[in-house]
Amino acid sequence: MKGCLSLFVALIVVIGPYTLSADQTGAEIDFSLPSLQGEVIAVSEFRGQWVILNYWATWCAPCRMEIPELSALHSEREDVAVLGLAFEDTDDAAFEAFLSEFDVTYPLLRVDVYAPPPPFGAPKVLPTTYVLDPMGREVKAFLGPVTREDIEEFIAEHPLETSY
Repeated sequence: MKGCLSLFVALIVVIGPYTLSADQTGAEIDFSLPSLQGEVIAVSEFRGQWVILNYWATWCAPCRMEIPELSALHSEREDVAVLGLAFEDTDDAAFEAFLSEFDVTYPLLRVDVYAPPPPFGAPKVLPTTYVLDPMGREVKAFLGPVTREDIEEFIAEHPLETSY
């Protein structure tokens, strides 16, 4: 199993993030999750912006590598909101230790690993990133590490008047 994981990581590094097909239903996505600070945040609060939903975990090395770029993207673009979806069953102390090491500028939301939010469910691999258009529709998904450049290229190539 360890060899397979190493091969998968090597392929991601060599060929880039694997793109999943977007949800073709065109349905607006909304769910609410508690932040690490206890505040409940709904995805619909960010309508009018591109929303980047990034499944991650504190123990995931590729997830940790994404944080600086996702933080910069969230802080520097008014039309983009990043939401980190913490997919692990751990205690507050582990999250506090993580946050003392990383300067995360976007909201981090706690996912119940036994009841992850629809329509995505449990990610097949970490990190997994979903892009929602400003109307709340899933238009892109990345399996594996994603860069700010990957996200910004997609947004630039898909103005809102284009159908997905």
